[in-house]
Amino acid sequence: MRGGDNLTGELFSYVDLEARVRRDHPLRAIRVTVNEGLVALEREFAALYSPLGRPSIPPEKLLRAMLLQAFYSIRSERLLMERLEYDLLFRWFVGIGVDPGLR
Repeated sequence: MRGGDNLTGELFSYVDLEARVRRDHPLRAIRVTVNEGLVALEREFAALYSPLGRPSIPPEKLLRAMLLQAFYSIRSERLLMERLEYDLLFRWFVGIGVDPGLR
């Protein structure tokens, strides 16, 4: 089952990630382009997942995280997950809030 690509942490979090990322940061422009591309792939992603079962990590979030891995030359997925735990810029780009995990 495919998980939804919803932004998290907005309702109860006191940290506004949008305000924490500089307005002129290069990842802002990249994020807009990436999100447009991922919206175009919505149907293809939906066709790959069963409607039954436990929700997965949304493929959009996985792809955004993999882009960060390439941009920042992170050697492994383990190190990427470590960066996602504490790096607010990474969490903002992937679309996860401050409080929850990757889901």
